[in-house]
Amino acid sequence: MFHSLFHFKRNSINQRFIQFIFKFYKNFKSSRTFFLNNRTFNYFYHRYSITWNNERTVEVPIIRDFIKNYENDNILEIGNVLSHYFTVNHDIVDKYEKGDGVINQDVIDYKPSKKYDLIISISTLEHVGWDELPREPLKIIKAINNLKSLLNRRGKIVLTIPLGHNLILDKLIMKKRIQFSKKFYLKRISKKNKWKQVNCNKISNIKYGTFTRYSATGLFIGIIDE
Repeated sequence: MFHSLFHFKRNSINQRFIQFIFKFYKNFKSSRTFFLNNRTFNYFYHRYSITWNNERTVEVPIIRDFIKNYENDNILEIGNVLSHYFTVNHDIVDKYEKGDGVINQDVIDYKPSKKYDLIISISTLEHVGWDELPREPLKIIKAINNLKSLLNRRGKIVLTIPLGHNLILDKLIMKKRIQFSKKFYLKRISKKNKWKQVNCNKISNIKYGTFTRYSATGLFIGIIDE
């Protein structure tokens, strides 16, 4: 009983601390911005996944900006991420995470009857074939090829990938084994979770978890136009 009470108190303290930090960032640092492709974005702060301390702070605003241009179109999200922060109306495919409206299917097997105008993915595809058993490092190529087949004419895929987690995928990107219409790179440059756009030379061989154990130091943003 004492053990359970200790964990309850510790969790309560942790939750109060998270709430305090969230209010701090939301109220005092919500005006902080970063730049990508000559555009200005506000950092995103949310208590879920403590976004003020990891790559979600830049991934979410980037992907949401693309969604704004496709509000009345068919959108597919690979990996259930955005629904933790907002109400979403698009389709979601996530092999493992259960949830209302989430289609639990492998990304390489998903074959819907309809096509999509926009397919998005936030820090999900680096796990495909890499954090699964048996490990299939080149499964990601099949996954992206399948996603391309799901696009309408003039459709678009926009994805973010934390660099340094899946080393094979990093090499596939750097050596252009996976073709992207546009590629951008962001690098975390401080413990305060500031990010800066850099070229690929500044981010090659970057290590995952430099500032905090479970967060990226480099981020890849890839766009595929059909």
